[in-house]
Amino acid sequence: MTQALARLLHRGPKDDENAGETPASHRVSGSGPRTRFGTWLGRPMTSFHLIVAVAALLTTLGLIMVLSASGVRSYDDDGSAWVIFGRQVMWTIVGLIACYVALRVPVRFMRRMAFSGFALSIVLLVLVLVPGIGHYANGSRGWFVIGGFSMQPSELTKIAFAIWGAHLLAARRMERASLREMLIPLVPAAVIALALIVAQPDLGQTVSLGIILLALLWYAGLPLRVFCSSLLAVIVSAAVLAVSEGYRSERVRSWLDPAADVQGSGYQARQAKFALANGGIFGHGLGQGTAKWNYLPNAHNDFIFAIIGEELGFVGAFGLLALFGLFAYTGMRIARRSVDPFLRLLTATTTLWVLGQVFINVGYVIGLLPVTGLQLPLISAGGTSTATTLLMVGVMANAARHEPEAVAALRAGRDDRMNRLLRLPLPEPYAPTRVGALRDRLRPRPPSPKAAAKPPSGGGRPPRSRHHGRERRYVDHRRVRGRRGRALEGQLRR
Repeated sequence: MTQALARLLHRGPKDDENAGETPASHRVSGSGPRTRFGTWLGRPMTSFHLIVAVAALLTTLGLIMVLSASGVRSYDDDGSAWVIFGRQVMWTIVGLIACYVALRVPVRFMRRMAFSGFALSIVLLVLVLVPGIGHYANGSRGWFVIGGFSMQPSELTKIAFAIWGAHLLAARRMERASLREMLIPLVPAAVIALALIVAQPDLGQTVSLGIILLALLWYAGLPLRVFCSSLLAVIVSAAVLAVSEGYRSERVRSWLDPAADVQGSGYQARQAKFALANGGIFGHGLGQGTAKWNYLPNAHNDFIFAIIGEELGFVGAFGLLALFGLFAYTGMRIARRSVDPFLRLLTATTTLWVLGQVFINVGYVIGLLPVTGLQLPLISAGGTSTATTLLMVGVMANAARHEPEAVAALRAGRDDRMNRLLRLPLPEPYAPTRVGALRDRLRPRPPSPKAAAKPPSGGGRPPRSRHHGRERRYVDHRRVRGRRGRALEGQLRR
């Protein structure tokens, strides 16, 4: 009896509310998978496994669709249906090698070589504009052609700029940096790179580099007013570039009025819509599409999403977009869990950059945006684009291995099959550089809340402060309590 009373006395209100609930061990087994899934998400290496798995699925699907969409074009040009696909496989192998190198490279070495890589990419942008060195195709001088393989230096410039920009802003501690430290020299360097890409001209790469610049500034904590003005400037510049050249202005006019020139500038976008509509819900089956039989130009490249919609239907197209959504979740998860400001900023910027290209490509295929020529990452046939995207996937996977929980688990000797299979080195825990630590010590810090709330010494009138538009006064509560005590003592004496 005494023990029962003691249990009732120590019982809280939550125990009374949950008295009728079934114990966790006797609950329905339907909640088991949800718990196991949450446990799996909380594991140290989940981000690393997710980014590798999603990239592998996208790359495999891309190779399959390039083979399906390019066979007719390859046979017409070279007499073999395997030429474009073989070239894409070779560039994918190059990208996988670059991805593996990015997985193994130390973060400090990456930051040390950031500016040199960006400077080299600017030199390549200048060289590609020289006649006889750069290759002119599709109205743009933006390729190096060596041994039958073409390479776009603007793709390398985007990677180099993202890495150098993240290093620059992380070294200045982002949210503690002044407005001038954020914008200079990042924005002037971006203007130089953008001017060289515009000179090719290449509107798609210009828009892509602009997305990287805006992502860097947004995640670095640029004030909203300045960011909105920068975004407006980028939109205005893109609109001016879109109407400055004849072929670009024709694309914009055909987008605004699709029926104006259905056999000319609006032919490609119109055929893409026909292909998507022809696919229906489940599509005609892999390899059974008809748009690639010279009805849709660049079916294997810029407009491969239309072929996916025709052959795999709405279900296949939606599944592809779901994979990119999972890629976005994984990238932002890595950025959120990273303690290194450089990796956090670089991962978030890369994620937004890839998603921006997906949005623009799918947008102009379905008719929401004018045609810009941006490829669908890891899906479209494009050697340099595929290789550089896989390189950045390797950087993101490297950042996933440098999450604090992953570093602790790997350095504690916990077995991870994928790391053991790839023979990856142990990640180093994050430690700020000496220059960054010294800059943090020398930077003036705001007063602490205790110091701000402390009343001023002396007999002067306390200062006034404004809080949400209302005037407040500092009050010395010890003096108030002293006056109340003396008044009470006088009343008792009376």
